[in-house]
Amino acid sequence: MAIVAGVDFGTLSVRVSIVDSERGVLASAIGKYPLHRRRDDPEYATQSHEDHMRALAEATCEAVKEAGIRGDQIEAIALDTTGSSVIPVDANMQPLDEYYLWCDHRAKGEAAEITEVARREGLQAIEWCGGVYSSEWGFSKLLHWLRHNPEKRGQFASAFEHCDMVAATLSGIADPGKVKRSICAMGHKWLWNRDLGGLPPESFLAKVDPLLAGVREKLNGEYATSDEMAGMLSPRWAEQLGLKAGIPIPVGAFDAHWDALGAGCRTDDVVNVVGTSTCIIGITPSPNLVPGVCGVVRGSVHPQHTGIEAGLSAVGDIFNAIATRAGSDVATLSAGLENFRAGQTGLLRLTWDNGDRTVLVNPNLRGITLGWNLQSTAQDELFAAIEGTALHTRVILDRMAEHAVQIKRVINAGGISRKNAVLNQVYANVLGRPVLVPGKSVVSLGAAIFAFLAAGTFNTIEEAQEQMCPPHKEFLPEPAQQSVYEVLYPLFRKLYFAFGKAGEDFGDVLPKLIQTAQYAMPSAAASKA
Repeated sequence: MAIVAGVDFGTLSVRVSIVDSERGVLASAIGKYPLHRRRDDPEYATQSHEDHMRALAEATCEAVKEAGIRGDQIEAIALDTTGSSVIPVDANMQPLDEYYLWCDHRAKGEAAEITEVARREGLQAIEWCGGVYSSEWGFSKLLHWLRHNPEKRGQFASAFEHCDMVAATLSGIADPGKVKRSICAMGHKWLWNRDLGGLPPESFLAKVDPLLAGVREKLNGEYATSDEMAGMLSPRWAEQLGLKAGIPIPVGAFDAHWDALGAGCRTDDVVNVVGTSTCIIGITPSPNLVPGVCGVVRGSVHPQHTGIEAGLSAVGDIFNAIATRAGSDVATLSAGLENFRAGQTGLLRLTWDNGDRTVLVNPNLRGITLGWNLQSTAQDELFAAIEGTALHTRVILDRMAEHAVQIKRVINAGGISRKNAVLNQVYANVLGRPVLVPGKSVVSLGAAIFAFLAAGTFNTIEEAQEQMCPPHKEFLPEPAQQSVYEVLYPLFRKLYFAFGKAGEDFGDVLPKLIQTAQYAMPSAAASKA
């Protein structure tokens, strides 16, 4: 028997779970932190490292107390975070600014420049991340920060993903060059590829912008999978967390990747981690490059296999926005949706409210709802948005299948899936296949699995999954509903590419609307600085 702590940093809070290898989750606690946004700049989203660490300490102490154990009984702690959430630091590992959160899209221009130079120079690494670099990813955000913070450039020593920064902080590492970097984070978001020599060449980065000259060296170090150790818990942070010093901390990863393992993901499975956004995570035995996905990386999800990532930039956020505009909340607005039938609203909803993550990789898009009539309600739009996220997911899974990614099982994980049977049933009907849903929450369970590996409790991920992962509930396609979606899907797919792809019939409409709004906003220019 062993007890470990599994930590999951989400968009608004961190959850710490105390997990027993035989009894399962003993207790969980949540520590909240603010998300900083600006009304005059919808692309802006930042968070404070100090807030994160404060919330982690509070949640860990509370979870240990609720579990009824002593802190020195915990044998390892592992953590996952959002990504790509990027923070610049100085030579002493002190933050120079707040994190550019995963949902910060200010670096749209920088992403386009990286993509253009990568294609012009024939950079192989761009093909491993779907052929298009995203404003949600590391180099885009770092370049944006360098351009907009000239007074801090002289102090800049390196930049880190959230998962690596927290692990280094807990380990007491004060030298950027000694921090181990997550292959999951760096492979999916920073163009790192072991087979291609690691990070992109210095010559490529300098061609994107001379400000990136020298950055490759500053990002160098040991890149590792999560079956390796990032460090040991330092005395200072052991006291803050109420744990014993010296326990192992494995190399971290992104929340969705570890949530997929906690949901029971095996080779040839795809997991939809449905939350504020959706991350679609798959494990494949060998790499298959897929245009438009968020990366194909050896060792990113499972250290011995290839991980593939895709997703939707907003899901739960869209549901919340619809409810807020209606002066309600999602739970209230959802009452009665179980009686809705496929296509009954007459609405077709493109869920691009926060741009498109996959397969277009286009942040210059916004939500579209077609088919309104005078009797259409907010509840109709909510159901159409659920259908829209499912239809978008089918576009993504079809793209994977077209490029030889085998999909044996589809698992819906994340907080929304476990609480929303309507969504799971719609997904089964739209995808035309069974959808499996874990019977219990798996948030931070993936982190616990890697903590158990670090503690030596289990020898393999599969052994840990057999012991720890909950059984699945199965949602089967309903033939009558499925037949309606077979009619709607071609319409959705047609609109998806017509409005979403530059050069197509309506490909300039949404970008022009965004541009017009930016120029019309009185303080927009100031907020870009």
